[in-house]
Amino acid sequence: MSGTEDKSKIIRDAATVVLIRDADTETPRVLMGQRGAKAAFMPNKFVFPGGALDTEDARAPLAEKGAEPCRTRLDEDAKAGIGPALLAAAIRELWEETGQILGVPGVWDEEVPESWQGFADEGYIPSPDGLAFVFRAITPPGRPRRFDARFFLADAARLKTDPDDFSGAEDELSNLQWIPLAEVRDFDLPFITQVVLAEIAGRLPDVSAPEAVPYFKNDAEESLFLRLGGVVEMPTSQANEP
Repeated sequence: MSGTEDKSKIIRDAATVVLIRDADTETPRVLMGQRGAKAAFMPNKFVFPGGALDTEDARAPLAEKGAEPCRTRLDEDAKAGIGPALLAAAIRELWEETGQILGVPGVWDEEVPESWQGFADEGYIPSPDGLAFVFRAITPPGRPRRFDARFFLADAARLKTDPDDFSGAEDELSNLQWIPLAEVRDFDLPFITQVVLAEIAGRLPDVSAPEAVPYFKNDAEESLFLRLGGVVEMPTSQANEP
């Protein structure tokens, strides 16, 4: 990227993982961490693990061809074929930011991309099994960073790691913790995170992919709350909240 490009006008593909623990109990919890005070995007906010798609994500082998209907729905835009890379990005970002692994034991057949070396060294191949595509949102105009983010829901029981051990996490998120859904609104959350949590909480204990994936679309012309098969208009003043 050249130094003259305006990052606020570039929309990067991104993937986010919403891990739910004890989904079938009266006290489900969600894994979240806090962004740094000096972060360019959403400083101090509590967020789900996630981040931008890396070019190396397309080279990561996925242990299963499954995750349907998620893979098909991920391709229901102008970027056909991006689904596997987004699933891989979600798994990589979860690993980097929390030290948690969604994968199956195995050895990589080909050269391991640099951004995946730590994951591969643990003896795992990334697996999208259990990841449910539940939400898509584009950051509104005017933000210092903009992302086309896909949110993936997963049951913490799918983890191959101790869900309480964050020792392998990088330092992008602090205060990593399992927050009871009943208490999560007491934290400083981005508006879109609140919307995603409301959608998920309304469907628990079901952690499968919804029949219609919500799509929070923000562009220069309008802000819409879309679903497959229908459109629900949301007032621009509400849609553009941080």
